[in-house]
Amino acid sequence: MSGPAAPAPDPAAAGPAPDPASGSDPGAAVRADLTEEGRELEVLVAGIPGADWARPTPAPGWSVAHQIAHLAWTDRAALLALTDPAAFAGEVGKALADPDGFVDAGAAEGALLPPAALLDRWRTGRLALDAALAAASPADRFPWYGPPMKAASMAGARLMETWAHGQDLADALGVRREPTARLRHVARIGVRTRDYAHQVNGLPAPREEFRVELTAPTGAPAGLWTFGPPEAAQRVTGPALDFCLLVTRRAHRADLALRAEGPDAERWLDLAQAFAGPPGPGRAPRGEGR
Repeated sequence: MSGPAAPAPDPAAAGPAPDPASGSDPGAAVRADLTEEGRELEVLVAGIPGADWARPTPAPGWSVAHQIAHLAWTDRAALLALTDPAAFAGEVGKALADPDGFVDAGAAEGALLPPAALLDRWRTGRLALDAALAAASPADRFPWYGPPMKAASMAGARLMETWAHGQDLADALGVRREPTARLRHVARIGVRTRDYAHQVNGLPAPREEFRVELTAPTGAPAGLWTFGPPEAAQRVTGPALDFCLLVTRRAHRADLALRAEGPDAERWLDLAQAFAGPPGPGRAPRGEGR
């Protein structure tokens, strides 16, 4: 597979960050953040010249158009999971029939569209998915390419992937994106998928919980985002942006200001991933191969 390793994070662990201001609807905050994440990414690509849609991105074999096509394709899959489980089961069947190629095939099909048509497909799909997420019962679980998950978790997963592929696009276009408080959702998925990352690498999960302390982006509420018990002996600390880049495998650990205390925490930073499926090769350290 030449693109990213999977269409979504581990569903069993992909919950949104809690937000006390969200009232009786725990998914409202993450849905709003998902909408804004997509809007900002659309602004980034909408004004680029047509030739730049063919520009290669860090995912081998994937252009800018492939990245947007993949997001549109996965948003459609999420919409089917929420609104038409039988049709979604058909998509799962296609994935099982071609586990090594179905993600690439979906991206390649969409990448053939003219940029304006592709952008419109993605925008229309995002709006439909936003509406379906808002209409979904918060207590229900919906099918996915792994264990079923609630609508709020689906929104968090879509935000994580939109942000991660947006990083691929920003890197390809030479643009620096300002990190936002929306990274809290990505960080939480990264923490919750700790044991899954060990599993896909054929390793036993650590027995102890870790303490994770991340410095929030400038301007984000709460200067420190914390996960896990304060008394935990093994810890991970550093900038939230760096942690999110690590768990989405958009940067090599050697290029990030993350610190691990304890042998298990140290090993985790070499394995961490917030998405399901094989880990893939990840990014090389800066300077390698250049």
